[in-house]
Amino acid sequence: MSSPQALTPEEKLADAKELLGLPRIVVICGSTRFMADMNEADLRETGARRIVVKPGCDMKSPHALWADPAEAAALKVRLDSLHRAKIRLADEVLVVGDYIGDSTRAEIAYARSLGRPVRFTHPEVDPDA
Repeated sequence: MSSPQALTPEEKLADAKELLGLPRIVVICGSTRFMADMNEADLRETGARRIVVKPGCDMKSPHALWADPAEAAALKVRLDSLHRAKIRLADEVLVVGDYIGDSTRAEIAYARSLGRPVRFTHPEVDPDA
């Protein structure tokens, strides 16, 4: 008789979300040039009873937190890491916008490597289509 396999952290998280009865969690990805579109997508996803996480900073808009170039570079690294954590937490990814840059392309590849379904507001920009 074989012993049961230990659950992976991902399996434990999925089990916990199911036990808690949590709605699906959607992470919004895309260029921050589409922040207004992300906000609209957030409203629609929330209205569909999904928990939404998305970028919290638009570094293309001026702000004291990233006015210094060295601070901005360090913050970008931290935000990229935080967004990957949001992707790990989420059940699916929604890519917003009609343009896919290098960062978003990397997020899509990361999500797919984790087996997360990826939806697009503009399916024609799917790098794997």
